[in-house]
Amino acid sequence: MAGSTPASLTADAPASAAVQPRKSGPTSPWQEAWRRFRRHRLAVASGVVLLLLIATVTLGPFIWPVAINEIDFTAKLQGPSWAHPLGTDDLGQDLLARLIYGGRISLAVGLAAMVVAVVVGVVVGAVAGMSAGWVDAALMWLTDLFLALPLLPLLLLLMYLFRDHFKRLFGVEGGAFILIVVVIGGLRWMQVARLVRAQFLSLREKEFVEAARALGASKLRLVVGHILPNAVGPVIVAGTIDVAAAIIAESTLSFLGLGFPSDIPTWGSVLRDAKDYLDIAPHWALFPGAAIFLAVITINFMGDGLRDALDPRRVL
Repeated sequence: MAGSTPASLTADAPASAAVQPRKSGPTSPWQEAWRRFRRHRLAVASGVVLLLLIATVTLGPFIWPVAINEIDFTAKLQGPSWAHPLGTDDLGQDLLARLIYGGRISLAVGLAAMVVAVVVGVVVGAVAGMSAGWVDAALMWLTDLFLALPLLPLLLLLMYLFRDHFKRLFGVEGGAFILIVVVIGGLRWMQVARLVRAQFLSLREKEFVEAARALGASKLRLVVGHILPNAVGPVIVAGTIDVAAAIIAESTLSFLGLGFPSDIPTWGSVLRDAKDYLDIAPHWALFPGAAIFLAVITINFMGDGLRDALDPRRVL
């Protein structure tokens, strides 16, 4: 019939409308990286746990306002209870308050040491990657020299030699914090430097860099404006790993008695004080050990997620 529509065309109309592609705008590399990171469930869960840990050590003193050095011999070596949720030590000091305070120090040392390591590593790697000849060779020789040094003995030696000088300059707690951050960060920059150098050697010959160079861009502008933003992915991943390594290094120094003073609790120093009471008060060592383990493993899992998210060759 002239005025009728074929049934096949009528049936095909909804199907044709259903397959119309959805309009979506272009996504930036950082948006794509965030999408990839969200699909890494273990990294996302670790990020949530780490945020809760940071919130606990930051807001804990307001929620649990107990003095960290308050001695109560009537409550010494008590297990977890309502009065002391994590128990007490041999002086009756509340472990929850001491671990909250120590967590602030341990995490702050990890973040600050990471910043030192990343800054030094980026500078050394960028200079080596943009240079040629003896400058590159000398910087890589220095990097390999630091990589060959035994880390723990060198940490102990530097802490022993300079801790009194830093205490006189910056005070007891400030001097210990600055020295630990400088020593740990100053011995963790080599991996970042090698990563940045490799990225710079790869990127400096790319077309967009050659175009910027042809337009008269200075070497500093090439580094800051064009090459470094495209090399930041591996630096972020290395930085997360350095945070975990710095927390372990600080805990090791405190456990060996070369970290902060004995009246300033950190996770490592609380664990050191508990080593002689493992049989009669296992909770004293369990909780600081669990805090160190939780912080390090969540940071490492986040590093794995960031590595996968910032690698364009991976499909998540």
